[in-house]
Amino acid sequence: MPKNSPSPVDIAASDLLTACGLLVRRVRAESNNLGLTWSQAAVLGRLEMSGPLSTADLARAEAVKPQSMGVTLATMEQEGLVAREPHPSDGRQFLYGLTAEGIEARRRVKAAKHAWLAEAISRLSPHDRDDLAVAARVIRNLAETSTQDAA
Repeated sequence: MPKNSPSPVDIAASDLLTACGLLVRRVRAESNNLGLTWSQAAVLGRLEMSGPLSTADLARAEAVKPQSMGVTLATMEQEGLVAREPHPSDGRQFLYGLTAEGIEARRRVKAAKHAWLAEAISRLSPHDRDDLAVAARVIRNLAETSTQDAA
């Protein structure tokens, strides 16, 4: 094999990153008919997963500046998706949590993503659906494998 040629592992890694990126973007696009920005949908998911968080914690978790997260949260609060309450140990901060409207919006986003993906999968051949089930298991195993496991 020529020295500059990518290895089969490098090719597989590139193909997998490309395919996963395309799928994630498509699922996001198909569920974006609910009027939420990507940032708002991410905040809904994060708060559903972790419970109430401060602006700083949300900004860190979503890798954005606290000022940007503050703008997102202010809009979401105006729309009734989140509510703030005083931080129990730091009087300078607030914790943001989902409201009933936020919980319902999160449910609708998840349902839209699932509906699109289920419909797309239903159009695959039985052989491709079987392959997809195997691939999903392998991808899950990859995601759960830490680089420290190899040490």
